Amino acid sequence: MLVLACSKQTPLVKVSGNHLLVDNTPYLIKGICYHPVPIGSSTRNFDNLNQDIALMKEAGVNTIRVYAPIDDIAVLNALNDAAIKVIIGFGYDQNGFYDIVSGSYLNYIKKYSNHPAILMWELGNEYNYHPEWFEGDLSNWYKALDKAAIQIHNTDSNHPVATAHGELPDNTVLAFCPNIDVWGMNVYRWDNPETIFKQWKAMSNKPMYLSEAGADSYMTITAEGFNQGSNEQAQAQANEKILKEIFKNLDVCSGVTMFSFTDGWWKAGNPDKQDIGGWAPNSSGVPYDGSPNEEFWGMVDINRNKKMAFTVLKNIYTKENH
Repeated sequence: MLVLACSKQTPLVKVSGNHLLVDNTPYLIKGICYHPVPIGSSTRNFDNLNQDIALMKEAGVNTIRVYAPIDDIAVLNALNDAAIKVIIGFGYDQNGFYDIVSGSYLNYIKKYSNHPAILMWELGNEYNYHPEWFEGDLSNWYKALDKAAIQIHNTDSNHPVATAHGELPDNTVLAFCPNIDVWGMNVYRWDNPETIFKQWKAMSNKPMYLSEAGADSYMTITAEGFNQGSNEQAQAQANEKILKEIFKNLDVCSGVTMFSFTDGWWKAGNPDKQDIGGWAPNSSGVPYDGSPNEEFWGMVDINRNKKMAFTVLKNIYTKENH
């Protein structure tokens, strides 16, 4: 039997209308996407966890979103001790590592469902951009997604099930997946996501949050008054506008996990250096050059030096009292 080394009782996380509740108190996700990969590697590790937690707490972060399960009780305990909750992401086919296709994701949920750091279980990350992973037919994914949500509900009644959809799902997608409790959306609409909240309100009464949003700190071209090259000011301005719009729409939106905590040198080339370029689906809405430089998205750089965007995040998150 797994013994959790935590003093806090496992909170009940549920949805009520279009709101997310933790122990019957409305919960606003002031979050960050967190996938720490060190220089020279392509594999996530948590060697910098204590430093990262300190930076997150300084910035007012209360939630992290991870793209693969954290199978380390010490990491979850450290996050819980810092009052940081975790959205645990499961992939469809991860060679049997707690993935959906093998069913092993349920083993993880059984193992950690009583851990107080867990906020939600999240299935997939913008898989709607990848029909080639599902025999060219996304309905195969949506059927698997809804089936997995049912199985999670049967296993754990204390946490909602979410998915991270690329942009706004349409009514056909919602009809395929009635058992998804919370809809995350990876949204890149330049520096203003305002329209998505109105669109979602017209479609659904379920909770939603932005599972990714933000800008990178490299300008591929000179545009919008920002010079080509490394440009923290462009990133900071875009993130400030995005965050302010999110917090103006909390009647619909349950918050955001901004992308991302730290730069990722593993994404676009040689992991020993920071490369320009990279590719992401449906990324033409990236401010202010329409080009995602995949290794420049951090609020801090790879060495944990704060960028201007960190200060923006801190100023907004720490002034938000929810």
